[in-house]
Amino acid sequence: MTIQGWFLIIAFTGILLALTKPVGMWLHALYEGRRTPLHVVLGPVERGFYKLSGIDPNAEQGWRRYALHMLLFNVALLILTYAVLRLQGVLPGNPQGLAGLSPDLAFNTAVSFTTNTNWQSYGGEATMSNLSQMLGLTIHNFLSAATGIALAFALFRGFARRSVATIGNFWADVTRVTLYLLLPLCIVYALFLVASGVPQTMAGVVDVQTLEGARQSILLGPVASQEAIKMLGTNGGGFFNANSAHPFENPTALVNLVQMLSIFLIGFGLTWTFGKAVGNTRQGWAILAAMVILFLASVSVSYWQEAAGNPILHQLGVAGGNMEGKEVRFGVAASALFSVVTTAASCGAVNAMHDSFTALGGLVPLFNMQLGEVVIGGVGAGIYGFLLFAILAVFVAGLMVGRTPEYVGKKIEAREVKLAVLAIAVLPLMILGLTALSSVLQQGLAGPLNKGPHGFSEILYAFTSAVANNGSAFAGLTANTPYYNGLLGVAMWVGRFFIIVPMLAIAGSLAAKKYTPESAGSFPTTGGLWVGLLVGIILVLGGLTFLPSLALGPIADHLSMIRGQLF
Repeated sequence: MTIQGWFLIIAFTGILLALTKPVGMWLHALYEGRRTPLHVVLGPVERGFYKLSGIDPNAEQGWRRYALHMLLFNVALLILTYAVLRLQGVLPGNPQGLAGLSPDLAFNTAVSFTTNTNWQSYGGEATMSNLSQMLGLTIHNFLSAATGIALAFALFRGFARRSVATIGNFWADVTRVTLYLLLPLCIVYALFLVASGVPQTMAGVVDVQTLEGARQSILLGPVASQEAIKMLGTNGGGFFNANSAHPFENPTALVNLVQMLSIFLIGFGLTWTFGKAVGNTRQGWAILAAMVILFLASVSVSYWQEAAGNPILHQLGVAGGNMEGKEVRFGVAASALFSVVTTAASCGAVNAMHDSFTALGGLVPLFNMQLGEVVIGGVGAGIYGFLLFAILAVFVAGLMVGRTPEYVGKKIEAREVKLAVLAIAVLPLMILGLTALSSVLQQGLAGPLNKGPHGFSEILYAFTSAVANNGSAFAGLTANTPYYNGLLGVAMWVGRFFIIVPMLAIAGSLAAKKYTPESAGSFPTTGGLWVGLLVGIILVLGGLTFLPSLALGPIADHLSMIRGQLF
């Protein structure tokens, strides 16, 4: 480990903390439906959209109607994307003449981008046409991210409102987030990327002559526009197979830093928005403090292990950190930091191959995902996932002080606790169940490249990434098979929407409750004790649930490495 590496981590965290309130204020304006400076230009566009679609943005929806519209919207997008991918070979915008995708791969990809997972069982530049990248995938990058933020707004209203039956309007929330947040930021972001050397062209291939005199075909396309929303919306799907390790997606150290900042930017801002929405910004800062503690613990372990390197290679005279699978232009510190950021935020973009990390270095991104999008998390999904754990934590706190638990002025009763447990239980049931199934079936065992505990880790990582809607992978797993494409597609759908529906039910239940003022018997939810309780509940639940599977995978892999055995 180096001073420069720690400086990068500290500077990265400091920049985000400085941006939290400004971003949160902008998000709060959208949450309330207030005018912003962009309304002068984009207001007519918003009103025109409502007029054409017959939507009344002021018509409030109960949680059931909000959930129904959200589900129908995503199913329609899923069907559209599946059709585009299957018909790719006969559609325009295909300069390479690529064929349509197989039914199982088209299903997997359509579900993946609909759910904001962006798992890729294919090589982007060798599989997807420009039209498929833009119409089939990039549109999802915007709308799945906007959906996540809209859902967070709905839960915020559940906590903030008193004795009402509504939690907002899904269509208005998605429209405002897309028009006034994601699109403007991505236009600026994409221009920065183009200026930094990221391609943005409809050309398919450029033939060049190398220094050795050979001819090489370099694949191009509309990369910058997809890259911007890929990071800002915590989508993660790469235009190229190498993702953000590819120099056309991530050409410089500055771009690498900006990409990491953009992954966390909205997640940080939403914590302040929540505090403002419930009338006490200290509530938001407390949540952010717990998130940052978990993040810094993760990055410390990852950096320590990757900087320590492989003792077997050290015995052979190869000193230094673990550079296998990493770009030399980024090095150990930036690669370890990126791996934690992308899995703490359910983004899934990578600038290094996680399969090539040390065993414990690879355990960190795996465990981040298993915690359920609470270490910052995806845009919107992170904060509403964290609030589910906050409901459980305040229930435990209520037992400590011997009274009905309360959180931000709302009594947390049996209905909310049961729904929170139901939502949280989705991850372990799906991850562990599907991993176990694939570890005994012939179709599942055909996927891993490696044997032993590392091969098990490849399977465990795949289903963890799918259910947690992350999309990164231990790339040794061959997942482009009907078995894995189908099962991972189901895992992604369940991991997204089987959490959302109970969460919206909680929002509706809370919105109908009266405000309960804080009293001497209330457990404080803004101080260090509360932050410690949140972190403890999350780690205990995650550890008890997933430690056995981690012991069979990366922990056993680490112990084998110490004994001199590699897989």
